[in-house]
Amino acid sequence: MIDQNSTYKLANGVEIPCIGFGMWQTPDDVVGVNSVKSAIAAGYRHIDTAQAYRNEGCVGQALLETGAKREDLFITTKIWNNNHSYDLVMSSMEESLKKLETSYVDLLLIHWPNPLPFRSRWEEANAETWKAMEELYKAGKVRAIGISNFRQHHIEALLKTAEIAPMVNQIRLCPGETQDEVVDYCRSLGMVLEAYSPLGTGKIFSVPQMQELADKYGRSIAQICIRWSLQRGYLPLPKSVTPSRIEENLKVFDFELDDSDVKMIAEELQGCVGLSGDPDNMPF
Repeated sequence: MIDQNSTYKLANGVEIPCIGFGMWQTPDDVVGVNSVKSAIAAGYRHIDTAQAYRNEGCVGQALLETGAKREDLFITTKIWNNNHSYDLVMSSMEESLKKLETSYVDLLLIHWPNPLPFRSRWEEANAETWKAMEELYKAGKVRAIGISNFRQHHIEALLKTAEIAPMVNQIRLCPGETQDEVVDYCRSLGMVLEAYSPLGTGKIFSVPQMQELADKYGRSIAQICIRWSLQRGYLPLPKSVTPSRIEENLKVFDFELDDSDVKMIAEELQGCVGLSGDPDNMPF
């Protein structure tokens, strides 16, 4: 049975903790610093941030204040949409490393495949971005590289020029949205699927079937969501700034959902939290 210390092995052999602490919408101030410190105290060893979240600095500050050994942590950041060129990846990555107070990150992702500033030449821009990421990987500044919000046609385009295949695709996966075609395609290429917004950005808490399952198992709806994500083979990235919820979200390794309930959540709740927008038409 999977436990808190379980990991997924990426295509290059790097091990990534099976659950991560998401930083989306977390402020870059004392609230953010304390949330990361609470996460580490609770047992998280995997922190997921991004240039666009504008909170890499509070992650770095929290790491300094906790005194945690860098090698015991797994830190992810993401290249933002304005930085899709070789030179911009290199310069923005240096800035990210300074904010994170580290000489390397464990995982670097392209945040979106078709950003507005490069929409007329997204495929070429992604190729340039990936080339820079491959060089950062070879130089030891990044232990693994991957993508986020990519659909199959974006991946196929990237693979035309990539020397190293993406090791991770981070997409929105939660009860109500399973993106089965993307998941199956990525798995066929050996990628780990990271699940952002595993709680459906809060909408899941008003779904009656989820409350019924919470009552059945004596758990919170959040715990049901995270446990479901793990049993589906995803890597969930729950987010909170509340210490009690940060702890609660990690207490998902001492129970198991029935296979029938895992299936019900996947098949009967589609659309209950809304579906992701088309990454080719995002307004940013």
